[in-house]
Amino acid sequence: MKKQWWHDKVAYQIYPKSFYDSNGDGIGDIPGIISKLDYLKDLGVDIVWLSPIYQSPLADQGYDISDYYKIDPRFGTMEDMDRLIAEAKKREMYILMDLVVNHCSDEHEWFQKAIQDPDGKYGNFFYIQDRKEGEPLPCNWRSYFGGPVWEPLPGHPDKQYLHVFHKKQPDLNWENPEVREEVYKNIRWWMEKGLGGFRIDAIINIKKKLPFADYPVDREDGLSPIGYMLADATGVGDFLGEMQEKAFAPYNAFTVGEVFNAKDEELKDFIGEGGYFSTMFDFCETCYGKSAKGWYDSRKYLTPEEYKSCIFQAQKKISGIGMISNIIENHDEPRGVSHYILPQDLCDESKKLLAGVYFLLKGLPFIYQGQEIGMENMKFTDKGEIDDISTLDEYQVALEAGKSQEEALETASAFSRDNARTPMQWNSREHAGFTTGKPWLHVNPNYMDINVEAQEKDEGSVLSFYKKLTRLRKDPQYSETLVYGEFRPYLEKKKNLIAYERVGEKHLLILGNFQNEERVVDLPEKALNVLLNNLKHGIFTDKGKKILLSAYQFVVLELEK
Repeated sequence: MKKQWWHDKVAYQIYPKSFYDSNGDGIGDIPGIISKLDYLKDLGVDIVWLSPIYQSPLADQGYDISDYYKIDPRFGTMEDMDRLIAEAKKREMYILMDLVVNHCSDEHEWFQKAIQDPDGKYGNFFYIQDRKEGEPLPCNWRSYFGGPVWEPLPGHPDKQYLHVFHKKQPDLNWENPEVREEVYKNIRWWMEKGLGGFRIDAIINIKKKLPFADYPVDREDGLSPIGYMLADATGVGDFLGEMQEKAFAPYNAFTVGEVFNAKDEELKDFIGEGGYFSTMFDFCETCYGKSAKGWYDSRKYLTPEEYKSCIFQAQKKISGIGMISNIIENHDEPRGVSHYILPQDLCDESKKLLAGVYFLLKGLPFIYQGQEIGMENMKFTDKGEIDDISTLDEYQVALEAGKSQEEALETASAFSRDNARTPMQWNSREHAGFTTGKPWLHVNPNYMDINVEAQEKDEGSVLSFYKKLTRLRKDPQYSETLVYGEFRPYLEKKKNLIAYERVGEKHLLILGNFQNEERVVDLPEKALNVLLNNLKHGIFTDKGKKILLSAYQFVVLELEK
């Protein structure tokens, strides 16, 4: 593998609206991020990805962009953004922005011009079709947020436009070269400002299977999930290759793709040598247990065996191809500790175990804000507490399936994107120290027990353990092995044991006893050193060839080569 500048880095995702509010208006902002750069540096972060801060009506929390060249005033100014990039560079950190180009906002100038003249230049920037009352829609695809993907064009009852997400997010027509060039121009503009690169949002969706056609129905609404169409569509690589060549490559930009539905045979094209992206997220475990019927029918938790199967499968799949980016949560998912750890097993030790297991896999580790202190899901007691549009849709889906309001709320509590968007818990003071005003979204009541300030003072905290993980990954003695070393599953069939080797200049063994019982584990070679331990003890027997692991114990061992 050809070495790249980003390979040995640690990345961190910020959801700006919920990170830190500097002016008391209840919304996190860019000056708030700047004030916390030293905190991130101390955590061991090198790359900072910001969820969208562009000008937006916030119908989908900024993923509906009305101007790609402006900062939304709720987050700050362009001068603030320039200062953030400059302050990050002083600390040898890189800023990533979110590239959201499958769609824009219906308030974007392009769409407004399309409304004025649907048959003109800007009408061809979108997918606009003729519409007649009583006639079927051009296709029966279901929007990601529920309902058909077609919406009447404002002011034109005889026209309709495509939106695979919210109706305020019209899809851009990537078949039109003028659209693509506008996208590349914007990427270059931001890279000239000094960005490190981009996270690329929902990018597989840019290629539609044309002409529009119906796919199999899976619910009583008579609609088909987008996934069927995406599996049938071919040629997205032509667009992505062009974007890489014209916009990313000239700047050696770091790019991480949000890629669902990628075919195994295409992985090399995506993240191999000269691929479309530097890396892409591993979503195997986040998708596991999801039901086509909706959240109400999906698995709320993964067992340790299921989680192990997912992460090992992903590691095997990309072996020899490239690097993936490893996560346990992001702004679109519930909190990782509330999804991958069974309720009866949830404690600081199991949180550290989960952290260690995912963080030391081969690939680039991403930490989502609050993950480093073990933030947990929020329990909703009333529908009015829900902000997220996809959660509101799934709440309704649950009711229509015959679930009670209480059951629908339980589903929302398990899967809502709001779980990851509750304000960052900085301290035990009012509103968790996030704002001096009224926060835009409820603060999780457990902030009194789970917050940064308390954990910074505690050597045994989850936060302190994340710092140990980042330092181990960057330790000159072990970095080469942890970044480039081979991944080898170990004792894969042992129930509730997640174990793997990283083999390179050094021979490392990662062990996680994911159960509330101790166990003895045979080691493949004699242990030389204990590099990391989430408990204060670990008993070796048989001259260093066995180890006794306590409940939820996680260790990293250096073995004889």
